[in-house]
Amino acid sequence: MSKTQTASSFLSNISERERQALKRLVDYTNVESLPEVWPLAAQKFGDVVALRSPHSKPEVVITYTQLAEQLQLFAAGLQALGVKVGDRISLIADNSPRWFIADQGIMTAGAVDAVRSSQAEKEELVFIITNSGSTAIVAEDLKTLKKLQDRLKDLPIQLVILLSDEAPPTDETLKVLNFKQLIEIGVNHHFVPVKQNREALATLIYTSGTTGKPKGVMLSHNNLMHQVTTFGTVLQPNAGDIVLSILPSWHSYERTVEYYLLSQGCTQVYTNLRSVKGDLRQFKPNYMVGVPRLWESIYEGVQKQFREQPANKQRLINFLLGISEKYIKARRVAEGLDLSNLHASGSERLAARIQASALLPLHALGERLVYAKVREATGGEVKQMISGGGALPRHIDNFFEIIGVQILQGYGLTETSPVTHVRRPWRNLIGASGQPLPATEAKIVDPETKAPLPIEKRGLVLLRGPQIMQGYYQDPEATAKAIDAEGWFNSGDLGWLTPQDDLVLTGRAKDTIVLTNGENIEPQPIEDACLRSPYIDQIMLVGQDQRSLGALIVPNVEAIEKWVASQNLTLDTPADSQKIDFESRMIQDLFRQELNREVQNRPGYRPDDRIGTFKLILEPFSIENGLMTQTMKVRRHIVTERYRAIIDGIFA
Repeated sequence: MSKTQTASSFLSNISERERQALKRLVDYTNVESLPEVWPLAAQKFGDVVALRSPHSKPEVVITYTQLAEQLQLFAAGLQALGVKVGDRISLIADNSPRWFIADQGIMTAGAVDAVRSSQAEKEELVFIITNSGSTAIVAEDLKTLKKLQDRLKDLPIQLVILLSDEAPPTDETLKVLNFKQLIEIGVNHHFVPVKQNREALATLIYTSGTTGKPKGVMLSHNNLMHQVTTFGTVLQPNAGDIVLSILPSWHSYERTVEYYLLSQGCTQVYTNLRSVKGDLRQFKPNYMVGVPRLWESIYEGVQKQFREQPANKQRLINFLLGISEKYIKARRVAEGLDLSNLHASGSERLAARIQASALLPLHALGERLVYAKVREATGGEVKQMISGGGALPRHIDNFFEIIGVQILQGYGLTETSPVTHVRRPWRNLIGASGQPLPATEAKIVDPETKAPLPIEKRGLVLLRGPQIMQGYYQDPEATAKAIDAEGWFNSGDLGWLTPQDDLVLTGRAKDTIVLTNGENIEPQPIEDACLRSPYIDQIMLVGQDQRSLGALIVPNVEAIEKWVASQNLTLDTPADSQKIDFESRMIQDLFRQELNREVQNRPGYRPDDRIGTFKLILEPFSIENGLMTQTMKVRRHIVTERYRAIIDGIFA
């Protein structure tokens, strides 16, 4: 299969069910480049609100007609200022309607944007500006410009656009304009339409650079349009459906799902970590794109409310949750959607159907007494939530299925634009990452020999399809390592395929912990199991070249305070976490019991999975302290270096 294909070939070899789903959606299969989508969307959706930013001051509300106009004005302003087709422009900013206008305005002018958060470190931003060959910068605000200012004189930057309305500095030799000034130039300049072909480079997204310098992932219009024209096999929104946006807009995962949902007339509402719980209730989203950490925070918020109930009510809730978990597991077996029992016989499925029928009345009672109220915390109107950016812990998957909120886990990488696989509403196989998008292939090979492995055999995941990147910018050696001569991309992930082509991930090849006995341990599934404990907020396994696994654990201090109070321990101020001795034998024994129980209860437990030693640390892993990425993944190498002395100590 060639890496670049015609639009119609994106939709070859799809199921009849997916074909029917696509029929009711706006069709962009004949569109050559992403900027061509927005004038068509404006004709179709006109006065429907496209972008809404309720926390801006004043609030920003932009219709589809207004959005198409602003994109063209932004592009016309850039053209008037000398931006040419193929020029690189660094877009250094965060979520807002103006980010989207800048992103698509740059592409509308025929230029290529190199994107990154304004919160990124200065040296990383300078590297991106330099490596991409940018001749202009679109920056979040004056603060962002000042962070870079002393380095720009050595770079060929001719123009800076601020997305804010702040007055540009007047003493600069560099030409600096704010957003309104650029739009005004666009109003007074004739826009020259740019015809892009599918081969044209659209954007550069730089990887986080876990080893060495970040690499610029080259995504073409062909790559991005594959996502826009195939997501309809998964989601079928209606015009005006609400999408709550919280992930970084520059990140490929949030970005391409936004492109698709906006192409279908949805209303995107921007939120943030401080406001998300209130915005869920107020705006009642139909869709939301998130990462496992977001769903975990919602889950923990619900669990906290459960723990605050009277003892008799807690017992009732836990009883109903236990019954409902048995119900959904029996239902999965009956429907052929149980990952641990994919080859269930007819009699086993019949027995499961009978069991599900017997449990249904109590599950319905739980729905009436508990689950419907829990759904109110999500606004009560969710059609689907899309999860990606990491493995979804099984207990989180189970919980949301129990309460009736459908999470569709997907998979992909920046290098794959990013989505290659996603669970479908009609085949939501819990524990898997779904079936491939149209025109997408996956195969499993031996990590060493690269020999193909049979179905259900675990190995290295290789991917091929129209969404695979063009390569790493100015890095042919890294590109050749990542993509072989036949177009197969080495994902670096480990997994296996079901007979129905569902991808099941088991870990990241480079995250694998190898013990001194030669056993390979994938940390993610064990960590996910440990997070079932109410006393564990975050956990990261360690143990490379050790005799057994260890763990760094961020405890749930509030839950421990309640536990301490229930043990009638004498503390000066029980509510003060500083008064709790986390090194005490009683606290250590509590965590030892929790770890042993959760690890041993997980499917496929082996003795080597046991966590031999651990250390409690009170500083959470967060974006602010650099221990998590902006998509809320733990930066394992950074945590390891930060806590090197502690890790060495627990194995001493």
